[in-house]
This record gives sequence, structure tokens and C-alpha cells, in this order.
Amino acid sequence: APGSTARVTIDFYEVTSYNVIGELAGRTDDNVVMAGSHLDSVPEGPGINDNGSGSAALLELAQQMSKSRPENTVRLAWWGAEELGLIGSTEWVGQRTPEELDDIALYLNFDMIGSPNYFFGVYDADESSFPAPVVVPEGSEDIETTFEEFYTLLGEPYDDSEFSGRSDYQAFIESGIPSGGLFTGAEVVKTEEQQAIWGGIAGESFDQCYHQECDTIDNLDMHALEVNSDAVAYAVFTYAASTEAVNGVVGRRVPGRFLVPAPAGPEYTFAGPLGGDEHDHGHDHGPGVAE
Repeated sequence: APGSTARVTIDFYEVTSYNVIGELAGRTDDNVVMAGSHLDSVPEGPGINDNGSGSAALLELAQQMSKSRPENTVRLAWWGAEELGLIGSTEWVGQRTPEELDDIALYLNFDMIGSPNYFFGVYDADESSFPAPVVVPEGSEDIETTFEEFYTLLGEPYDDSEFSGRSDYQAFIESGIPSGGLFTGAEVVKTEEQQAIWGGIAGESFDQCYHQECDTIDNLDMHALEVNSDAVAYAVFTYAASTEAVNGVVGRRVPGRFLVPAPAGPEYTFAGPLGGDEHDHGHDHGPGVAE
């Protein structure tokens, strides 16, 4: 009311957060394959799925790649302060020179890849289910295709996941860097159709403990985490050999002697196709059988 006085008490605290960056030098140093996951959690809980799952997959990848010499330099990032507004990744991208950003061939993001009531989601670069809030950089569709090929190779159904701007890829796509990644669901409720495809419990969210105290080591589906950890490795090893399909930079032949199948196609359980799914090719790894 006019003439009244309001007093507001605010609890204030300071937090120091860090980005952790690891780099494996390749034969080329100006064509960098980058992958990231955020290392922090919300204050309410330990954040084992959000995002210990993505962080652990990248750590395992780093250990497995440590003695290899890729064609392209591989840079892994564990971001700080994601939960406070994508601060770590946004600050890091903002501190890069235009030349340093040009050296980044692509960015892969892994945030919540082991949700207990999961679906297998791939960021929808071709916008066949979800219109993106920003222009999706050219080359991102090949990243989507690469993950879809891997799921098809394993016989795992997958679906589109929205480029919503809710994770650390945002600063990269805003800088025009081709991007993609995986997501197994957060607070959205699983439908009966999705239960029939991926199992789990319809009527419950993909992660009942999203941003809660119960996001502990028990808040994971180990099948989802294992499949997606392999998908992380597959994509990074693929692009560590060659990013030609993304940015036109010729590398070397992707290792392995098998034919990766063309994507089977998303399940379209969220929004339905908005346009044709134009993924119609597989990557030829030579003759033989996939193992």
C-alpha cells in the first residue's frame, strides 16, 4: 500500500566452481573434437544421474583413449556451474578467440544418460520432431545420424530429444559449432506408448529424483548407462578419426571392419514428425561383422 515499507531478507553465499579440461593431442591440432558434461549438481542432492552419469562416461572414455593417438585432437570438458545457468560452458566459450572457436570441429554433450525410467534420446538436429529455439549449425545432422546408427546397430529403439537450450551445448550452437548429444529424460512423464517401447513405468517421470536428494547411486538404470557409455565412445572415436561428414575436413578411415546400418528412425512418441526424416545412409567400416 502507498506509504508502507517492505523488508526482504536474502540468504547469500559464494560458490567457487571450476571447469576441468583434458586434451589428447592428435595428428592435427586445428580440428578439435570436443565432448562435455557438467560436473556440478544442484544443492538439494548429490546428482548421480544429473550429472554423474555423463561425467563418469567421459572419464571412462578418457582412460580408454589415454594411450591412443587420434587423427584429430580430442578435448573433454567437465563443466562447472551448469546448474546455476550454464555458467561454466558459457564463460569458457566466451573466452575463446574466433580462431580457437574455428578450430572446434564439433561438440558432443552428455547430460543425464542413465535415467532410471529412461528413453534413449538423441538431440534433434534435423528438427523432425521439435523446432529448435536457435539455428542448428550445419553439420549437426551428421552427429544425430551417428548416434542413431549406433542405436540401430545394437537394436535399441531411440527417439528425438529437443535442442531446448537446457544444457551446455547452448553456447556452442550459438557460436555456430555443430553439436549433438544424448539424453535419457528428466521431469517429463513417461507415456504408455513409451513404456511399451523402453519398459519402465508409465505415469512416472523419466527421473523421479530429478534435482532431489534421492538422486543417489541407486537412481540409475545400468542398462541405459552402459549402452550410452558405449555410444559416447563410438561417437568420439568415430570423429577422432574423421570429421569430414560434419565440417568437410578429411581425416582417415574410421577403424573397424563392419558396416554400420542406416538409422532405423526415431519412434516419434513426443511430438510426431514435423517433416521427413532424411537420415538414409550408413557409414561403411568395411566388410565383416560388427562386434
